Amino acid sequence: MPSFDIASKVDLQTLDNAMNTVKKEIQIRFDFRDSHVSIELNKKDFIVMVEVESDMKMKQVIDVIISRSMKQGIDANAFDFSKDAYPSGKVVKKEISVKNGLKQDDAKKIVKAIKDSGLKVQAAIMDNTIRVTAKKIDDLQDVIALCRNGNFGVPLQYENMKS
Repeated sequence: MPSFDIASKVDLQTLDNAMNTVKKEIQIRFDFRDSHVSIELNKKDFIVMVEVESDMKMKQVIDVIISRSMKQGIDANAFDFSKDAYPSGKVVKKEISVKNGLKQDDAKKIVKAIKDSGLKVQAAIMDNTIRVTAKKIDDLQDVIALCRNGNFGVPLQYENMKS
């Protein structure tokens, strides 16, 4: 039976390249000249630590992070900007976590949307991926189209397509 997996992964090397590109752009930008900007990637926990002088510069750095990451192929939904920036002495710090893997509640939302669509497929949650099986490949392609059109708040990849 044809099947494929729905996953939500961020490649560590691509993320590292994106953060290096962000650092280079901020070094050459005129509006950041002679100002303290620190961007560090914690590769173990998938957390980007940003440290700048003001809230306005924090917003500019976040815009650069989003734009450069999207050019590297990382979805903007992969970043969790929900934590507020906090002042620490003369600087403003912010932790930006990177979503890696499907959480249980997100996986349940996706499976529910697939089942509510009425397609003749079976969807099962397996750790941090969803395995979708069907009798026809066309049904699987319909599930991929459904997931692309649905806004689940996480970047989705479709892998291990077997016929």
